[in-house]
Amino acid sequence: MSKNNFSNITPEIMALTDLCKNNSAIDPSLYTKYDVKRGLRDVSGKGVLTGLTEIAEVRSYTIVDSEYVPCEGKLFYRGIDIEHIVDGFIKENRFGFEEITYLLLFGQLPNKDELQNFQHLLNEYRSLPTSFVRDIIMKAPSRDMMNTLARSVLTLYSYDDKADDITLPNVMRQSLQLISLFPLLSVYGYQAYRHYHDGQSLFIHTPDPSLSTAELILHLLRPDSKYTPLEAKILDVALVLHAEHGGGNNSSFTTHVVTSTGTDTYSSVAASLGSLKGPKHGGANIKVVQMFEDMKTTLTNWEDEDEIKNYLTALLNKQAFDKAGLIYGMGHAVYSISDPRANIFKNFVLKLSEEKGRTKEFKLYSMVEQLAPEIIAKERQIYKGVSANVDFYSGFVYSMLDLPIELYTPIFAIARISGWSAHRIEELINAGKIIRPAYKSVAKHKEYVEISNR
Repeated sequence: MSKNNFSNITPEIMALTDLCKNNSAIDPSLYTKYDVKRGLRDVSGKGVLTGLTEIAEVRSYTIVDSEYVPCEGKLFYRGIDIEHIVDGFIKENRFGFEEITYLLLFGQLPNKDELQNFQHLLNEYRSLPTSFVRDIIMKAPSRDMMNTLARSVLTLYSYDDKADDITLPNVMRQSLQLISLFPLLSVYGYQAYRHYHDGQSLFIHTPDPSLSTAELILHLLRPDSKYTPLEAKILDVALVLHAEHGGGNNSSFTTHVVTSTGTDTYSSVAASLGSLKGPKHGGANIKVVQMFEDMKTTLTNWEDEDEIKNYLTALLNKQAFDKAGLIYGMGHAVYSISDPRANIFKNFVLKLSEEKGRTKEFKLYSMVEQLAPEIIAKERQIYKGVSANVDFYSGFVYSMLDLPIELYTPIFAIARISGWSAHRIEELINAGKIIRPAYKSVAKHKEYVEISNR
């Protein structure tokens, strides 16, 4: 098959697709009949309990008289409120991502010496194999950076003499190396793509061991390596808020599922990257930014509440933007009243919008955040509560930082590799069974007919 027709969808493929659809569609009523929890959630959105974890807790309800009552959302890393964690390192004017990575992996906060030693260890691992950038990243770069990142991770398997060793010390070593290398793999992959496809000048900055992870991303990405203190601090907060969200989120659950088979670290991480790539998971903030770009060109007055309400109503009625019937960035599978990550982020977003001269856009985001729950309740008859999630503001932050949209989801991965690593190690320590949920067959039994009689 030549390269020119590699991606062609032929009439034969269309016919086979129709055949598959006709013979694979399941009657939706059967899910109710057999009490199937689609998406591993019940009808109220509450997740089906499939495991135990000490790494993070997502709290969205309290129990009053045996009833589940929605409450303000809370997120805990190893039992510590994320709001208190962020308040702590902001008050002390330092970066927090390396500290919470230590917390997630080892279950306790580091003292100054422990944190310094840990940062030094991460910096020691922040070096790619000889010629890896030239031979792996630069050759046939993908237009999607998550695919590039996954390919790079899988290729690192070939450079590891102990790739299949899943003893805890070796997995710890592999995890720390990947946590250290994700910024390089992501940014270099993007730069290779822009050079290869768009003819952009290629610049590859070497890592600076004195920098935090947030500073390193900006240092590697920008041609002049310059950034303001506020830019680096807000990117650091974004990494902290995206680092972990309990074992039930799709990519972390993927980590548990794949790890339970006994496979290697590189395969496990690549599987989680595939999960995070999806627009219903890590790719959601891209949709938010694209929606607002459409909104800004459609609205004649960004401060007119009625005009904004009409646009939001059109979104839900599949008459605006991508006609998917969604207000992106609003609502969450677990949180109803509020997403604590969005609440934390909002104050920092305001400061950055002031520095960047984009307060008018921030006001539009705030207006949509205020009006959307009312519109959703009216149009969808959803009254359990709908609030802005972390993706609502993160894409706006990344655009103010002049980060390319191709890197939005990889930046999520740079943060979440800390959580994935913690979950992989937790799964190995507790040596559970291979994870295998049940699927009920609803196929009708048929007799086999020899091909001569068909």
